[in-house]
Amino acid sequence: MSLRSRIFALLALALAGCLALTGCATGDDAVAQGGTFEFVAPGGKTDIFYDPPESRGQPGPIRGPDLMDPDRERSLEEFAGDVVVLNVWGQWCGPCRTEMTQLQEVYDTTRDQGVSFLGIDVRDNDRDAAKDFILDRNITFPSIYDPPMRTMIAFGGRYPTSAIPSTIVLDREHRVAAVFLRELLAEDLLPVVQRLADES
Repeated sequence: MSLRSRIFALLALALAGCLALTGCATGDDAVAQGGTFEFVAPGGKTDIFYDPPESRGQPGPIRGPDLMDPDRERSLEEFAGDVVVLNVWGQWCGPCRTEMTQLQEVYDTTRDQGVSFLGIDVRDNDRDAAKDFILDRNITFPSIYDPPMRTMIAFGGRYPTSAIPSTIVLDREHRVAAVFLRELLAEDLLPVVQRLADES
């Protein structure tokens, strides 16, 4: 191949790369950014609380297809005025197996107090296995199905997407009030959720 042919080939490859990048940055699959939440874990803590309420930031857009019904979109907007517990999980994650039933227990205890739960199933390319995980444990709160973790990336604030399971508790204004970067028991989560449900 001549020098001129090689230069043209490199230019064509560079142009194709630019077009591919442009295509990734637009359309429905583009990652939406926004919100005011900045993740801070002082001293490597795994339980982080953001108080007073005025100091809490809001996450970026949280939305995606429903795990059980791909034709339905789930978003934070459907829980307006509720305390919302977001749980990041995967059926492949050992600690998630214990934690999920603990979360269901807290959901059953607090849903009449204006508390909603929303799971975010990540890094899970086998949708049927994820659905079986939910059905086998009789989980009744919804989950977003998000194998590529777009939801967590859009959440913002450099949230550690490698921390699975993790749980984020939003107050009634959907500001981040608490983050848990570990497996939770009902006794860990319940007092936090009840305190936020009682906030004026």
